[in-house]
Amino acid sequence: MTETTRSGLSRRSLGTALGAGAVALAAPGGARAQTPTTLRWWSPQTAPAQREAYNFQIRTFEEANPGVRVVFEATSDEGYPAQMAAAFASGQVPSVVTHLPHFAVATYWQNGLLEPFNDVINMIGTSNFYEGANRIYEITPGQFAGTGIGNSAANMMWLRRDLMQRANIAEAPRTWDQLRDACRRMQGGGVFGAPLPYARNSMTSLIFICFVHGAGGSIFTPDLQVNVDNDAFRNALEFYKSMRELCPPGATNYSWGESLTAFVAGATATGIYTGRVLANVAAQNPRIADSVTCARYPTISTNVAPWTFNDFPSVMIPKVAPNMALAKRFAAHLFRADGYIRQLHAAPGHVLPVLKTISAMPQYQENALIQKYRAEVDLMSESAAAGHNLGWESTRHRPNTAAGRIIASHVLAEAVQRYVINNEPMAAVVSTTAQRLEALMRG
Repeated sequence: MTETTRSGLSRRSLGTALGAGAVALAAPGGARAQTPTTLRWWSPQTAPAQREAYNFQIRTFEEANPGVRVVFEATSDEGYPAQMAAAFASGQVPSVVTHLPHFAVATYWQNGLLEPFNDVINMIGTSNFYEGANRIYEITPGQFAGTGIGNSAANMMWLRRDLMQRANIAEAPRTWDQLRDACRRMQGGGVFGAPLPYARNSMTSLIFICFVHGAGGSIFTPDLQVNVDNDAFRNALEFYKSMRELCPPGATNYSWGESLTAFVAGATATGIYTGRVLANVAAQNPRIADSVTCARYPTISTNVAPWTFNDFPSVMIPKVAPNMALAKRFAAHLFRADGYIRQLHAAPGHVLPVLKTISAMPQYQENALIQKYRAEVDLMSESAAAGHNLGWESTRHRPNTAAGRIIASHVLAEAVQRYVINNEPMAAVVSTTAQRLEALMRG
């Protein structure tokens, strides 16, 4: 990793400028650039509190860089693959993209579409990151495809102590049998047991991958051979089907927003989501706030360790983005303490800091929700730090740069629908899924 950026500024001088809140765009000879320059920032994370934090970060960057305008443009969790494909095809790419999952970044990097992120990591300061935080982005040795804007523990199991107490459930379920039993005992009176998704979308694919790992399996072997024709994959399908009766009727159309809302609104006794639950409960359903807690999601047996899905929300820069030096400065600016903490506090526990220097700051720690749910935030932080996703299923696995393509294909969500909704034979579903995965791996 080089210590000097392409712009010729040293890491130390850039770090000092970032810390002071000023990295101004200067024309040759020291005169300020007169022609307005526009940077485009894309992200699928667009909740009102997050937009407010983004506006602060944009304003402070523009103030430090007269003549520069930053425009925020919303993408979506389900729609970004098509939006990014169109941008790359047309050459009209954004300057900076944040909050896409790591496996999407890996795919774009493999296709030669991204600028190396080494300069930005140096600007932020390599020693400020948690140890190993960027290892997942080092797809090419010595080069980084991006970095994380945060960590996430996307498949935490959310519970309500009041409903557990009413159902005489003393502890959080640890196994699938215990989960199913708990959901049945808490279901009733308009409350369903769980908000699992069964739609043809990325949430269903991603959550089902968690259940495959919860069965002791994986989608691919460590050397990236398809690994679904086995008992673990079949057990995951069988259990997922058994949970359908404990989910709301509308779960056949659920994506992330609907699943989150079901738990927050009190329509389900358990939830499966990141720490955004905390902010949404506080704002939308405070009557249950004192009862909400979380645990790692159950697995098939106590012999199988929990597997946390961390999509490693990212920051990346397209290779053909205009005004590259300025785009890199803006990407680094997103990690300046005042703005970064505002982002994290927009949904405390949802996106967790990747910078150890930020985690230690009183300004971060003193947030009311982080204080109230200290145990839950600590558990999510610990779980996310050890988390994985389809692009890196375990520490033994090679990086899978086809993961983004696989998720976008919905092949795993379709396996769920075929077996659970259409009642197709298990053997046919597994065989077709394996064949389709093999074809996707071939490109």
